[in-house]
Amino acid sequence: MEPLIIVDGANVVGSVPDGWWRDRAGAAARLRDALAERDAAALPGAITLVVEGAARGVASIDGVPVEAAPQSGDDHIVALVRDNVSHRSVVVVTSDRGLRERVIELGASIVSPGQLRATISYGGRRDST
Repeated sequence: MEPLIIVDGANVVGSVPDGWWRDRAGAAARLRDALAERDAAALPGAITLVVEGAARGVASIDGVPVEAAPQSGDDHIVALVRDNVSHRSVVVVTSDRGLRERVIELGASIVSPGQLRATISYGGRRDST
């Protein structure tokens, strides 16, 4: 079974100072669209994007299911890890130190937002950070 890659949407969107705070749902939708076009060879697995707050209305698209956290995005990500780690490899994309510690304890591995951005394109270009 292919790995599950859980993307902490708020953390990844917030890692690039591009004005995302003016339109959180729009920023999450742009991330979702970029994830759909990612270089899967560089980061293989099934992607799930977790959104929260003002981004809760962002819909899933083919290849990128979007899960709206009912409360805390971090708690929802931890629950997803707990539900999946016993039967498949789980990778969480976040730089949130507390979340990283929680999911590592459950057996997940971590990819930084910068590593993820190197596999996706924003506005037609890949991020080299």
